[in-house]
Amino acid sequence: MANSDNGWRLESHPSTCIIRLGASLGTDLYRCFLWICFAVSPWCSLSLRRGLILLFKPSKAMAQATVTPCPTDLSPLTFDPYREFPDCELEKRIGLVKERLSESLLILGHHYQQDEVIQFADLRGDSFKLSQLAAQSDVCRWIVFCGVHFMAETADILSRDEVEVYLPDLAAGCSMADMADIASVEAAWEDLGELIDTDDVMPVTYVNSSADVKSFCGRRGGIVCTSSNARAVLEWSLGRRRRVFFFPDQHLGRNTGRIMGIPLEEMSVWDWRLPLGGNRPENIRSSRILLWKGHCSVHQMFKPEHIEQFRGRFPEGRVLVHPECMMSVVDRANLVGSTEFIIKTIAEAEAGSTWGVGTELHLVNRLAQAHPDKRVLFLSPMVCMCATMFRIDLPHLAWCLDNLVQGTPVNRIRVPQDTAHWAQLALRRMLEIH
Repeated sequence: MANSDNGWRLESHPSTCIIRLGASLGTDLYRCFLWICFAVSPWCSLSLRRGLILLFKPSKAMAQATVTPCPTDLSPLTFDPYREFPDCELEKRIGLVKERLSESLLILGHHYQQDEVIQFADLRGDSFKLSQLAAQSDVCRWIVFCGVHFMAETADILSRDEVEVYLPDLAAGCSMADMADIASVEAAWEDLGELIDTDDVMPVTYVNSSADVKSFCGRRGGIVCTSSNARAVLEWSLGRRRRVFFFPDQHLGRNTGRIMGIPLEEMSVWDWRLPLGGNRPENIRSSRILLWKGHCSVHQMFKPEHIEQFRGRFPEGRVLVHPECMMSVVDRANLVGSTEFIIKTIAEAEAGSTWGVGTELHLVNRLAQAHPDKRVLFLSPMVCMCATMFRIDLPHLAWCLDNLVQGTPVNRIRVPQDTAHWAQLALRRMLEIH
């Protein structure tokens, strides 16, 4: 690759070579300049002429070329002006970047994302499914994850080395993942080691956790789970070691343990703010599953009385909830399952059926719109949406994409190599039994 002093850029490709100008020239002026060069320059090689032609062919031809934002000496675009742009302007900007970068860009949209953002997603799904699908792409160069921080980390861990992952707003975290920070997890492990042999404890982390915690599990022979394979992972773990330390969602761990027939007396909650997690030594020694005291702020909002109210209004209705809900809610539901299970169940339900769904509000509303032949209702009378996911909005997405195409990318998510190695090992163990 060669760069001249005036902002031109020459990119080499196995069969094409493209001269591009920096962001200082507008698109129309840039194209006119290239056509002039092509028309009057007999020194153009065949490969260079082919590259110039590719710039003006449809996207199928463009996919054959190397499409990259131009590095410039410009500073990143500031975010504040994007707050003032009308939605139509933001949508136009997002559409133009998607068109320009084509298959080199993958926008991932989590199921809980708001409608105005997820409309631009190339792929939709839960966090792990999206990362898996993105990792399978052999043409993707940039991933913009419309989700929360741990999801973007997982995408970075699973994707190819040359793929860059971005999060439109770094403030889009996950309260559940934040409840199990690595310092607290390591301190708890040390405290546990003073009482029992931690070599006989299998660390298991829900995928809704930081890369650091996934790496912590990977280093110690542990594993990751999702809400759909939690039982298989716990059975695998307890088949190898006497105990499981489950991070960070106590409800998923408890609900899964009960399905497996493990009594509540053998499941202890570990409160990281208290000595020995708030447990007596004898409770730790007799435990099979230690549950980190964490929860999902969305699913924690659903209560048993919401189910009673729903059934009072719709006696024939069925209740479908996520396993991150409290045990008292799960016990009263007709069906319990992951986000993908909820989507599949509603899609396959008979016409005219009534459902009270206990999961994130945007997803429930989207299911109701997608299946007008069924009555799909939000289980809680209160609003339960993922507030941190809601931080990813049109202004942040447009700002992130405009900076990417200008060559001044912002909010890149990079997991350190050593952390990524051990986290990926924990994820691979899960895939082997999934």
